[in-house]
Amino acid sequence: MKKKKIIFHKITIIGLGLIGSSLARACKKWGLTSHIAGCTQTKKTLNKCMKLKIVDSVSIDPKTAVEGSDLVMLCTPISKFSKIVNLIHPHLKKGAIISDVGSVKQNILKGILAKIPKEISFVPGHPIAGTEHSGPDHGFAELFMGRWCILTPPKNTANHAVNKVAKLWRAVGMKIKIMDARHHDSILALTSHLPHLIAYTIVGTATGLQKDIKSEVFKFAAGGFRDFTRIAASDPVMWRDIFLENRHSILEILKRFNQDLTLIEKVIKKKDGEKLQKLLKKTRSIRLGVIAAKQA
Repeated sequence: MKKKKIIFHKITIIGLGLIGSSLARACKKWGLTSHIAGCTQTKKTLNKCMKLKIVDSVSIDPKTAVEGSDLVMLCTPISKFSKIVNLIHPHLKKGAIISDVGSVKQNILKGILAKIPKEISFVPGHPIAGTEHSGPDHGFAELFMGRWCILTPPKNTANHAVNKVAKLWRAVGMKIKIMDARHHDSILALTSHLPHLIAYTIVGTATGLQKDIKSEVFKFAAGGFRDFTRIAASDPVMWRDIFLENRHSILEILKRFNQDLTLIEKVIKKKDGEKLQKLLKKTRSIRLGVIAAKQA
């Protein structure tokens, strides 16, 4: 990918974990900004980011980091968004844009909109990309290539703000979809949040087995179980926040999941091979659809 035109003169990325550091790397690699300011919680991470040269400046003070920024991207766990916005909004320049990378939108939207002045635009975003790793060491510029980024701008958000944020994500390789926050949270509850909840639960079940059985489980782990352990290795703080903030959508889909699981249990108990095969065939078509959509 060739160097592109500058989209924002100064971008501040608050939180330089996997997503934040990957975005910083991508913006640097493809020349999307003149200056990337980073903000980290600890001096240890600050020093690491400077050593990795993924930002042009870095601070542990969000108020200092956002001065003169055209775009502020929140890349911390979502439970910290409200506190950060409280700190930074008096220090933002007129016309600045706030965006985020959080996996939950409805509650976050309400909390942030109540705090920011009218001359500041808020364009919530969710780049659906990632790995089980966390921290600035694991970021890479190509993380977003070919993936979807969902934007959930509130009503009356300035079109130019939405377009500029969309342009940034497109420039790092993402496809854009705009939808309302409630719909986003319902979709992600099924496609992302429930699978992670199941993965944590299955791996938790394995760790609770008797010692001799547990060692055999890990020794002979097949691909399916290894996939679950990979997902369950994701950042526990981030996922704690997601499960709690999107609890209504997750509990709703979890209820449906439990009903479907009970149905399969009954079919197995009855030794109804024909019905079981129909259920398995139906779910197999979903996997083929995911492959066709180039999301696997």
